Amino acid sequence: MIDGVTSVRIARAVISSETGNSSAAVEFPGSFDEHMGVFVTLKEYPSGNLRGCIGYPEPVFPLKEALVRSAVSACHDPRFPDLRSNEIVTIEVTLLSRPVPAARDKAQLVNDIEIGVHGLMIEHRGRRGLLLPQVPVEWNWSKEEYLAHLSVKAGLPKDAWRSADSKIYTFTGQIFKEKEPEGEVIQC
Repeated sequence: MIDGVTSVRIARAVISSETGNSSAAVEFPGSFDEHMGVFVTLKEYPSGNLRGCIGYPEPVFPLKEALVRSAVSACHDPRFPDLRSNEIVTIEVTLLSRPVPAARDKAQLVNDIEIGVHGLMIEHRGRRGLLLPQVPVEWNWSKEEYLAHLSVKAGLPKDAWRSADSKIYTFTGQIFKEKEPEGEVIQC
């Protein structure tokens, strides 16, 4: 069993080191040797605006390696300037299940999606996009809006998910986040 609170604390230590605020060594529990997908999300505090979000949707690395790589990369998310040492952010870690192919029938796909439970990934014409399970909740999207935004995230037209040659995958995520910077960690 992976400890989500420990995941957030480790991500915080890695980010502090990356931005030059500390250089503490990180110790990993043995359970972090398990291969697992993970995303690290940084949000400005107190606004809650996205500041960085990077991760590995598939379990290609042991969690300890994927978590460190994701935390470092979230500091350098190409959509934003590099995170500076004086910025105040909260940290969220999403531990992912292995993605599984969703229903090929698009009507069934829409019926099967559970907002707030399923993260989605699309592969279509050499492009990939991913949205974590918490994203449609944060934006109050319907299932169809979720799929449209997934397509756009992959750089595709918003209706690309409807294409017969698009592949949609679902996954679940355990979400752990700081209530305030370096504060209590809660599971969402």
